[in-house]
Amino acid sequence: MYLDVADSAVLPYGWTRYAQFSLSVLDVKGCQDVYASFDKYVEVERLEGDNKYHAEQYGLQDAKKGVLFIDFPPVLQLQLKRFEYDFMRDTMVKINDRYEFPIQLDLDRDDGKYLSPDADRNVRNLYTLHRFKFDDERVTKEDAKRALEEQYGGEEELPQTNPGLNNTPFKFTKYSNAYMLVYIRESDKDKIICNVDEKDIAEHLRIRLEKDREEKERRKKEKAEAHLYTIIKVARDDDLTTQIGKDIYFDLVDHDKVPSFRIQKQMPFTQFKEEVAKEFGIPTQFQRFWLWAKRQNHTYRPNRPLTPQEETHTVGQLKEAANKAHNAELKLFLEVELGLDLKPLPLPDKTREDILLFFKLYDPEKEQLRYVGRLFVKASGKPQDILPKLRKMAGFSQDEEIELYELEDGDIVCFQKSPKPDTADQYRYPDVPSFLVYIRNRQVVHFRSLEKPKEDDFCLEMSKAFTYDEVVEKVAQKLGVDDPTKIRLTSHNCYSQQPKPQPIKYRGVERLLDMLIHYNQTSDILYYEVLDIPLPELQALKTLKVTYHHSTKDEVSVHSIRLPKNSTVGDVLNDIKSKVELSHPNAELRLLEVFYHKIYKIFAPNEKIENINDQYWTLRAEEVPEEEKNLGPFDRLIHVYHFTKDTQNQTQVQNFGEPFFMVIREDETLSSIKERIQKKLKVPDEDFSKWKFAYISLGRPDYFEDSDTVASRFQRNMYGAWEQYLGLEHPDTAPRKTHNANQNRHSFERPVKIYN
Repeated sequence: MYLDVADSAVLPYGWTRYAQFSLSVLDVKGCQDVYASFDKYVEVERLEGDNKYHAEQYGLQDAKKGVLFIDFPPVLQLQLKRFEYDFMRDTMVKINDRYEFPIQLDLDRDDGKYLSPDADRNVRNLYTLHRFKFDDERVTKEDAKRALEEQYGGEEELPQTNPGLNNTPFKFTKYSNAYMLVYIRESDKDKIICNVDEKDIAEHLRIRLEKDREEKERRKKEKAEAHLYTIIKVARDDDLTTQIGKDIYFDLVDHDKVPSFRIQKQMPFTQFKEEVAKEFGIPTQFQRFWLWAKRQNHTYRPNRPLTPQEETHTVGQLKEAANKAHNAELKLFLEVELGLDLKPLPLPDKTREDILLFFKLYDPEKEQLRYVGRLFVKASGKPQDILPKLRKMAGFSQDEEIELYELEDGDIVCFQKSPKPDTADQYRYPDVPSFLVYIRNRQVVHFRSLEKPKEDDFCLEMSKAFTYDEVVEKVAQKLGVDDPTKIRLTSHNCYSQQPKPQPIKYRGVERLLDMLIHYNQTSDILYYEVLDIPLPELQALKTLKVTYHHSTKDEVSVHSIRLPKNSTVGDVLNDIKSKVELSHPNAELRLLEVFYHKIYKIFAPNEKIENINDQYWTLRAEEVPEEEKNLGPFDRLIHVYHFTKDTQNQTQVQNFGEPFFMVIREDETLSSIKERIQKKLKVPDEDFSKWKFAYISLGRPDYFEDSDTVASRFQRNMYGAWEQYLGLEHPDTAPRKTHNANQNRHSFERPVKIYN
């Protein structure tokens, strides 16, 4: 949480600030209203078993952890968490579930259950919602219906067009919903919503507000009079010299950076020339203006000079002609000839056969391309006719050999000294074409370690045309890794701002550009990792992350198993046996597929591992209990899952915790099964007495009594057994995590800035 005070560094001496606010992020998913979110916020978490609380001097202790409020602020801001990361689609998605919030919010409800024992109970925490709509600079008050019912989200049913017919009603999702609630405490309303006089505003703020008002009035006036004015942008040789060689290589000038004039459309162009004379100190008789033309490659070139007749027109008439030439603004090039003393000279005559060419000089040693001047040349002339003038422009001797290159579609010519045979390998880019290819494709790439995906580690300038091998070689050189094939790269997801779930395969892309593109966006970020073996070898292997659950201890260990792709599940289990502690030497292991706290599959030992996915599913290895090896004809092997009720829909369940299998005998009652479950899970009597047991089918619970025979509800070899199971209903006391360890999900919380 950050409080950012604008202009804090330049505030007057003695200026103080006081802010009292509270911003709570409330879950929308699984909660039907604000009160349900507060209930979830203050839930007590039990710290026990492997999750005991570490108390100084006393070691690990069973404990309860929770959040209560010491007090509430006069202004309460509630941020509704309506976005979450969808790991299946690898993007953020909006939660449009229905979520209600009242006009009046009573946080003293149920005898102040949200408040700590030390809270001041004399303060009445009754809040009223304030309904305002923020639309850019316009703030308006909303009526209750628009602010409440229409912003709850959820689904809405359209009225039937033919009520007499038995038509299925059409429902649609309401995408308009609130995500920020502002409540003001009733007892503080008069202090917060009060009249503000000018004397209540600090002097420096009054000055700033007055400047803002004047600026707003100026912009308003400009907007009202915009039809009376036009913008003229005038480029000169100085502008070409300044910008060429930095960002402009394939064009002459960036028109956003040249001097501009705001001129009344009715002004005669001759008068505009006087304005230019004052601005640049160039008398009108030494000025010649050219119109720019936009080329098909989106660059601009001076096309032709204004005719004497056009110079008698108004600025507005010239602008209209420019618009017909598809120019949004009136762009002009000012041609001026300067002598050795830098004073203006009379302009040379121009015939119809004369063409205006612009010249850039390339220096391969400095890797620099710069503008050096312009010339009128005859359309029928030859390059050798202008070589003496080009040598003079560049400061070369008249016997220097030079090479000329036409840039794009003409009007710009690049030239350089002819490369000597013995210097061909001396420069990275020895000639104009190689340099411009580099410029066209150069890209600064920010590399981040995959272990620290939020921090830039280093940057490298590369070419988008670099091959896969060239990219990893550059990275290996930077990291000091002797074998580039040990570098594995992962692309960036532009939407989640995280690494993509799958790394780039060895030579799986042709160019650097392919590594940087994500859908229709181009990134400048790549993630790297240094492997212990070359990537081609690694890709010939299958790497699986397997969690091993010890049979008698509350221990879970994670193992990375690396085997040839044609290996089987049996090979995986044998590898695990060599790494873990077994209950006895001949223990038999099995491999399970677990997803969202349910067991979906027991892998056959002869199943190939090549297509097993551990990206989103947890692979769990465990010993096979002896009781499962000798199932009787009427025994049942059932799934047992933990669950709580869905807070919004009490008929639905939400699973959590570690699922497991259990053998139940034909005539076994729930009472007997409970004893075995309590012993297996080591739950204290006080807590276990509150647990409920239900047969769950398709997410709906049917509760058992202690005397009920459980096996009768379960069939043998039932298809979809993960959806029909014995459910253990009790609170989820495990510590909350930002994401499940088995899922490639990324937290997406961003800081909230509050400007005071």
